Amino acid sequence: QVRLVESGGGLVQAGGSLRLSCVSSSPSFRFDAMGWFRQAPGKERELVAAINWNSELIHYSDSVKARFTVSRDGEKKTLSLQMDNLKPEDTGVYYCNVLWADSDSTWGQGTRVTVSS
Repeated sequence: QVRLVESGGGLVQAGGSLRLSCVSSSPSFRFDAMGWFRQAPGKERELVAAINWNSELIHYSDSVKARFTVSRDGEKKTLSLQMDNLKPEDTGVYYCNVLWADSDSTWGQGTRVTVSS
């Protein structure tokens, strides 16, 4: 079973930065399109950043565009999310997974981000 371990979350003031990391145990990570998902309090999980296998195709949700940067390292099986100019509405638990993951997929424990105003 694939294991996903997210880290790097914390408490930060609005305007601050955090860098999230995700390590995957998947043998196909190098070729999988991956995404960062966010679940805000009381809301459903949403995709905020997506990246294809060779980093040539990247997509951001409108809410994080120009503030977040997704990257990956195929050899280290690591997915990263640089988050700058954080806003209180960025608060939530952040997860990484393959782009097509759904509620029946295996998810990691996530990493909690709290942005204070």
